[in-house]
Amino acid sequence: MSEEPRTLKSVFQAAERKRQAVEGTYEANSPTYRDDLAEALKLYEECIQIINKISLFSPNEGLEDIATSDLPYLLVNFRIAELVQKVSTQSPVERKPVLTKARDAYERFLHLLDSYSILSESDAKLFAKYNEDPTGFSTISTADPTARRNAKIANFKTEKELKNKLEYMRNSPRYLEDGGDEEAVRELYLTNIAFCTHLAFQGLEGINREMEILAHAPVPPMPQASTAEDDERRRKGAKGNDGYSERLDPPLSSLLSSGNVPLLSKEGKPLRPFTLTSNRQELQRGVFRPGHNLPTMTIDEYLEEERRRGNIIEGGGEASMRQPEPDEDNEEKADAETMKAREWDEFKEANPRGSGNTLNRG
Repeated sequence: MSEEPRTLKSVFQAAERKRQAVEGTYEANSPTYRDDLAEALKLYEECIQIINKISLFSPNEGLEDIATSDLPYLLVNFRIAELVQKVSTQSPVERKPVLTKARDAYERFLHLLDSYSILSESDAKLFAKYNEDPTGFSTISTADPTARRNAKIANFKTEKELKNKLEYMRNSPRYLEDGGDEEAVRELYLTNIAFCTHLAFQGLEGINREMEILAHAPVPPMPQASTAEDDERRRKGAKGNDGYSERLDPPLSSLLSSGNVPLLSKEGKPLRPFTLTSNRQELQRGVFRPGHNLPTMTIDEYLEEERRRGNIIEGGGEASMRQPEPDEDNEEKADAETMKAREWDEFKEANPRGSGNTLNRG
């Protein structure tokens, strides 16, 4: 018995649950994250197929012709673009197709909104600007730093206001999707679409900036092709039937297994690999040493050595003001001090104070 086809509502709800699981996961390299991301993209692609099959949206209709319950399906392409950008790649060559796919999804989303005249006046101008130059599109066209800063602040305020409005609506019973006022629920959906439109233009600008970076990324080298015979010969390292071998020395495994082979031949030629242990031990000891030179003596030892070399001047301060006590038993030194004091007294009598002032006598 074949499985019955699922409805658009059930597939969309499953896709939304997977998307919320992806957004709530911070380990982008985990297998669970990659599986949820792939499953969410698969479900949204299935939503696109169902929408096209039943012709849910038509260019001949207006916004008032769309049922309130069908408004969330306008965001399917936007969700695909968001999730595609989360796909991890290993090289710039792999990243470019991912960004191109995300750009196409953003464009389908904006073209659909434009066909129903859902875009606001400012968003319609941005979309027209994007269509003129998709690869050079930027939400801030001026090069003036002050104007760019003001534009970024305005974009941030707009995004914050839409977030706060959505949060208020979702927490209000009047805007409940199940059992709420239909007009209020419709307003909630349209506000969410306006918020996603703002993020779509930001995403297109981010794709252009990333494309510019990838354009300057170095091209990875192409892997060299090798035949199976070359790989087998390289792996075994054995000679061919004619005795030819590209290796100049025998394989390392054969050298290590031959423990009875002497280290050197009679001519001094090495016959097997060896290691200079002394140099190896010195390198091993120097692995965990600090990068700066360690001290070889303490501070006290250094000062003692400097004092021994005579590089420290002692005295000064209060010690220089202290007069040594006279030795009363040393008569010669006492007489010398007495004669010195007499000579100083005689000098002062012969040269009274001010006697040398010959220019300013008063």
